[in-house]
Amino acid sequence: MDAAELRAVQAPLKELYRDEPSTAITPLTAHGRIASAGVTFDVDQFAGVSRAGLHRATGGDGADACSGDMLLEALLACAGVTLHSVATAMGLELRSVTGRVDGTFDARGTLGIDRDAPVGVQDLVVTFVVDTDADDAALERLATSTGRYCVVGRSLANEPEIRITRA
Repeated sequence: MDAAELRAVQAPLKELYRDEPSTAITPLTAHGRIASAGVTFDVDQFAGVSRAGLHRATGGDGADACSGDMLLEALLACAGVTLHSVATAMGLELRSVTGRVDGTFDARGTLGIDRDAPVGVQDLVVTFVVDTDADDAALERLATSTGRYCVVGRSLANEPEIRITRA
């Protein structure tokens, strides 16, 4: 898809959302359940079910997906698609792109050992290595716009509300 094709696909959506802003509010849902042995939670995903479990640093054995890793994977997926979309809109040719996300978490906070230790993934850095002829200014605009429009990245600034209801 090139910039013209992307604009053609998005133009009617942008017009609709400008004319009727409420139609831009898009629901997203994830589903899961406690259904496996151990301290795990099965999460329905696009390609099947992923069993999330404790990280080795909090008592897991490494056999299950770590929710922190899943968070980084979701962030990388979102940032990668956003980068691709923005680059396409900018008319930048990206011959190849690789990406990674790095971060840390302090197990003391998660395990309740130290109330001053943070709970959550900290120091997140999303890095893309691109093969392109684009100049540094274009790559800076690409990075800025990718950060601005990455839904998962922007969502990390807001702590979710946790609700528990009876069956």
